[in-house]
Amino acid sequence: MATKEMKKILDIVPDLLSIPYSRMWTSYDKEADVLYINFKKPSHADDSELTDDDTIIRYEKGEIVGITILNASKKGKSKKLIKPKNLA
Repeated sequence: MATKEMKKILDIVPDLLSIPYSRMWTSYDKEADVLYINFKKPSHADDSELTDDDTIIRYEKGEIVGITILNASKKGKSKKLIKPKNLA
């Protein structure tokens, strides 16, 4: 069992390393099907935006400090790029 779990984790390592943040904290609320990803702790978002694909991008002083992915279990391995407003 642990071997399957480790393979899943190791399979995403290249994707994790390509993220432009060196620190990341995640939390998944299974009941709400929401994945929270934070890039700064503590973070105090002062702005946010909801994208067309049910993702909330949270900002602090113009910098992305986290994202909230709604309906997370329904997201596929899409290569669709989410463009935050400060990169658009």
